[in-house]
Amino acid sequence: MQLATQEPVEVAINEEPDNLVIKTSYFQPHQIQQTALAMLSRVERFQRIHFNHFRWREAALLILDMQVHFLEPDSHAFLPAAPAIIEPLCGLAETFAQHHRPIILTQHVNTPDDAGLMRVWWHDLLSKDHPYIELVDPFPSFPHHLIQKTQYDAFYQTPLEDLLHDLGINQVIIGGVVTHLCCETTARSAFVRGFEPFLLVDGTATYNLFFHQATLLNLNHGFASLTLCADLQRLFPSYQWGESP
Repeated sequence: MQLATQEPVEVAINEEPDNLVIKTSYFQPHQIQQTALAMLSRVERFQRIHFNHFRWREAALLILDMQVHFLEPDSHAFLPAAPAIIEPLCGLAETFAQHHRPIILTQHVNTPDDAGLMRVWWHDLLSKDHPYIELVDPFPSFPHHLIQKTQYDAFYQTPLEDLLHDLGINQVIIGGVVTHLCCETTARSAFVRGFEPFLLVDGTATYNLFFHQATLLNLNHGFASLTLCADLQRLFPSYQWGESP
């Protein structure tokens, strides 16, 4: 019996680093839009389904772990691509705030008792007295709900699911760090809980282009819609700051 064969499908990723955990500034302020758009175009053909009807009245913006730990160059966990996502992510947060839609910020905090395998895997705990524990500006200045989490999954043993239900939320827009860890895990978790996840291509950051592109491919195939921050902003009605939607 001869097995049927298929033509191999080539996934276009620009560069696969020799060391997959190397950190690069694949996003930079002057080119993040072009890079993100190119990344999005590479995975669109693998899309299974798309939550293409963005319903802003049912949406919450969930920004994960934008803490000094990941944004400070002196930190061992610094992500060189992360500073570039601040501007597009803040632009979207301003739009959510203007339209009185919920913004939820998470802060990763661990103790030896609740770290679980995070402690085994990473060795270094981000404890409440860690010098890099705080969220970076300007995110705390937006009207927001704060969720402290202990694992990659922002839903795990947190009030996030109850909060979303209380707010009447059906769509969760996910940004922040780290794309292939907390962002991807939380998007999958949102999906299995019945929330429609949207991942911000230019509103998340990770170690390098390879990890980022892998998450886009995974989520686009089975879990989440992919979008750019500015594209979502354009789907909101045009109101002046302070007007009631």
